Amino acid sequence: MTLEPTTAVRGARTRTARVPTKPHGQWAVDGTEPLNGNEEFKLADNGLNVRERIENEYAKGGFASIDPTDLHGRFRWWGLYTQRKPGIDGGRTAQLEPHELEDEYFMLRVRIDGGQLTTQQLRVIGEISTEFARDSADVTDRQNVQLHWIAIEDVPEVWRRLEEVGLSTTEACGDVPRVILGSPVAGIAADEIIDPTPQIHEIAERFIGDESLANLPRKYKTAITGHPSQDVVHEINDCAFVAVEHPELGIGYDLWVGGALSTVPRLAERLGTFVPPERVAEVWHGITQIFRDYGYRRLRNKARLKFLLADWGVERFREVLETEYLDSPLPDGPAAPKPIGQGDHVGVHRQKDGLFYVGAAPAVGRVSGTILTALADLAEAHGSQRIRTTPHQKLLVLDIAEDRVESLIAGLDRLGLAARPSLFRRGTIACTGIEYCKLAIVETKANAADAITQLEERLGHLEPEIGRPITLHVNGCPNSCARIQVADIGLKGQLITNAAGEQVPGYQVHLGGGLASEGRAEAGLGRTVRGLKVEATGIADYAERVIRRYLADRAEGESFAVWAHGTDEEALQ
Repeated sequence: MTLEPTTAVRGARTRTARVPTKPHGQWAVDGTEPLNGNEEFKLADNGLNVRERIENEYAKGGFASIDPTDLHGRFRWWGLYTQRKPGIDGGRTAQLEPHELEDEYFMLRVRIDGGQLTTQQLRVIGEISTEFARDSADVTDRQNVQLHWIAIEDVPEVWRRLEEVGLSTTEACGDVPRVILGSPVAGIAADEIIDPTPQIHEIAERFIGDESLANLPRKYKTAITGHPSQDVVHEINDCAFVAVEHPELGIGYDLWVGGALSTVPRLAERLGTFVPPERVAEVWHGITQIFRDYGYRRLRNKARLKFLLADWGVERFREVLETEYLDSPLPDGPAAPKPIGQGDHVGVHRQKDGLFYVGAAPAVGRVSGTILTALADLAEAHGSQRIRTTPHQKLLVLDIAEDRVESLIAGLDRLGLAARPSLFRRGTIACTGIEYCKLAIVETKANAADAITQLEERLGHLEPEIGRPITLHVNGCPNSCARIQVADIGLKGQLITNAAGEQVPGYQVHLGGGLASEGRAEAGLGRTVRGLKVEATGIADYAERVIRRYLADRAEGESFAVWAHGTDEEALQ
């Protein structure tokens, strides 16, 4: 049997003062007068307008010609961040100004709504990487691909090549609607409830790049799935739609609002409505406008939708949505059923058309342009022209005939993409880390990859006893891009004091978090144990120790998360 947590941990307190002494900066309440520097530059000039200056001025004048407000603000609206200058250690992250931390190169985020790529598109990304990005490429946990070492002079040509095959970087970053997470097996899974692709396409085509939605209080994240595994981490998105069957109205979506992690994590809540497929775009637009008009703008650290939902509550939020932003109210609806199946889609799976898709795991999402180009070639050589990215830093190859599956798996292995990975490789993700990120304090990708190798060597023989992946999420700072609070073992990068009294890179440990999945009916946040920190080089040592203790102490059928929340602190050290 599987033992479940008795209650979901919804998140830290996010309520603001009942009678605020200062306005929150809500446009619909307080007017649009800017209350901080970010709001000033956004109101002065829409972030989407910077593209013309990039193409006509900055690409010709070079890095030194870039206006600082564009560089540190509006560039994000087109998927561009300056990357970290090499050689600056984590102890200086909070001490230096952005211009002191940044290199004269950019991270470029390629937006991939729904994670859907053709082999032609993947090949173009790979070729851009090898030609303009020093062969760098990371598959993110939001289904995007990120490149590094991009020079401003090359950005117009990179955009031209991406757009020639139907890709873009529009609103890949910034205070805008970010990429729309979608089920990686949309339209092909044999057990799919509904294909969300038409809804994803409608939202993207109608609203991405819409100037009326290009000045939100902060970033805004969306997820849509029609798969019973609920494979889009819907509980930590601002707006999410999860497939459900209404007893009278048929197949549609259960609506969730207000999830986000970062330093004040909060899980999304159901509005209790049923959303027919034909109304998804309308409802999404309404919720996005609520965030634009009523979201808090005075303080950046209170500007996510979760804070508004915490103050309003579900009933008021739904009332405002239905009375101010929708053409008609939404019917009440049932909750989506408990998840079934593994949402990372790793391994070999039969499609509804009789072909197969194969899900493979790169090591913590780190690939390269060379690998992506070779993957496109490999897929085509096996009769496929479709690739999918996942919210778990995995890659799927679709449309493989049964007699070609093993040949494909062998080819994936040669590229370092494991279709039959160890539990440790399958369950580990990592953010960008100090190698490129200006916010990071600690290295992540290399440390996590080393930990995987060590855990495979030390605990590989125990995989049958462990049974399922124990998720290990490694983050370089407190902002939780790698979702540390919803991992079995979540590591938050910070400087720590070791046994010798030296200040060294390390991680604070979160234990027992997780999103709804097969074997876990509800999402919940991990616990922290006072003083429990590990050195950056000691990830494998700690993980081995706590996993062995779990195997020794657990009750029959007890998951790691349940055990971690219920055991005493001594066992978690």
